[in-house]
Amino acid sequence: MTTQTRRNFLATLGVAALGVVSRDTAAAAIVAPRRKIDRVGLQLYTVRDLMKADMPGTLASVAAIGYKEVEFAGYFGRTPRQVRDLLKRYRLESPSTHLPYDSFQNWQKVLDDSKAIGHKWVTLPWIPEEKRRTVADWKGIAAQFNKVGAQAKSSGLRFAYHNHNFELTPIDGVRPLDILLGETDPKLVDFEMDIYWVVFGGGDPLDYFNRFPHRFGLAHIKDSAGPPDNKMVDVGEGKIDFRSILAQSDKAGFRHYFVEHDQPADPIATIRNSYNYLHALRY
Repeated sequence: MTTQTRRNFLATLGVAALGVVSRDTAAAAIVAPRRKIDRVGLQLYTVRDLMKADMPGTLASVAAIGYKEVEFAGYFGRTPRQVRDLLKRYRLESPSTHLPYDSFQNWQKVLDDSKAIGHKWVTLPWIPEEKRRTVADWKGIAAQFNKVGAQAKSSGLRFAYHNHNFELTPIDGVRPLDILLGETDPKLVDFEMDIYWVVFGGGDPLDYFNRFPHRFGLAHIKDSAGPPDNKMVDVGEGKIDFRSILAQSDKAGFRHYFVEHDQPADPIATIRNSYNYLHALRY
């Protein structure tokens, strides 16, 4: 082989090798996780004691960590105007708020106040035990959700329900969460999946995404140390595979993601650790 031929051969080999590397790199780019949560949110129940003592200072700390969205769990005596002003001051948005069951007694005013603050969802996080003992009870709750959901829609808002683990415990062979999902109108009722409580209750989030796609507009992100105690831990320090779950977020319908921990030993450390994990997570 002449020098010129050898040079041409090596050049061709180099181009071919580059092509292989480029194809492999492109394939890896397709396989490698590339998505992330752009706006990590916080359910303020996690810092409720701090909120009660100093709501402006707590919101300032939340924003300084990097959170862009918050979900309220009480306003601690502030008016809708005051709440909205605080959100504006700290460049936060609040897509959703948690409201007690008795809010239904004065539902239109609750909706008006929520709209004034700037919420898009009004979310029920709990149903009193005495109202949810039978399948008939749950069917009645579903009918009630359709009614309050229609009123919320008429006010330019969305109604959502947040689960715990008791909705995963079968009654007469059926899970109450399945009743709610099956008997509520998707045009009127959304769901906020608390991933921790679904797993705690023996459910599989991915199974729910497959059977009830696009019903879960909101997500609570909190982690579990696993059986037998299922202790809540900072997000990323437990056993829940958030990467696999969030990779199906389009099927779920997730639009907002809120970190939560019910009993953190150090609330600020917990929300900082959880934010750092989710902010860096690719799926």
